[in-house]
Amino acid sequence: MAGIVVVFDFDKTIIDCDSDNWVVDELGFTDLFNQLLPTMPWNSLMDTMMGEIHAQGKTIDDIAEVLKRTPIHPKIVAAVKSAHALGCELRIVSDANMFFIETILEHLGLREYFSEINTNPGFLNEQGRLRIFPYHDFTKCSHGCNLNLCPPNMCKGMIIERIQASLEGRKKMIYLGDGVGDYCPTLRLAKSDYMMPRKNFPVWDLICRNPMLIEAEIHEWSDGEDLERVLLQLINTVSVDAQLFSVDCKLQSLSACNHSLPKSLHVPQ
Repeated sequence: MAGIVVVFDFDKTIIDCDSDNWVVDELGFTDLFNQLLPTMPWNSLMDTMMGEIHAQGKTIDDIAEVLKRTPIHPKIVAAVKSAHALGCELRIVSDANMFFIETILEHLGLREYFSEINTNPGFLNEQGRLRIFPYHDFTKCSHGCNLNLCPPNMCKGMIIERIQASLEGRKKMIYLGDGVGDYCPTLRLAKSDYMMPRKNFPVWDLICRNPMLIEAEIHEWSDGEDLERVLLQLINTVSVDAQLFSVDCKLQSLSACNHSLPKSLHVPQ
């Protein structure tokens, strides 16, 4: 089953909330956040908020403690571990930030299961203040996506195309997401891939407007229990198909060999 790549969104997919909102709300900065929200892009706003939080005496340890309380369905943890144990390669594509994601995953004991995290950089500066920068520096140029649904700092569809280009052989992709930003990568999936949208969330609504635009098979989920069940069923399905394909190839090879063998000659006594 090494031929399966599972790509997860993070907010409201792995965890059951938006990590940005969770930190801002739990630390008591919701009013300031809402005041500044109309004035700048979300990614820039989060960097600004981290500056305000630091200026008010909150430390990186305070932020980390909040992140460790992030709500997550226990079946999500089990699903990640099971998918990895079954030989899948696991990656994350998220518009959160590296510090939030890694802090949560390390707390849950899940960091080692993911081979790659594609997200906005997040790190401590010399003053101990968390800085959050865009995955794509939109102040210099546009990322070039014409869908008009991707935020200026990240086109997940382009990240998925890069991942697809790096895959070797007959690898199949399973993509899980919930938000508007997950629609662009959905459009980039192939017929042999699978899309797992969270039901009644924005990406599900976009898919339902015109399902014919999606080439991948669509399998929705609602909560962590659903996610685990559907994901493991798909992994099993892909595994069985791969085994049948392998057997079929072997049978064809044997058949070809039999056809190419010379007929035995009768040796007179």
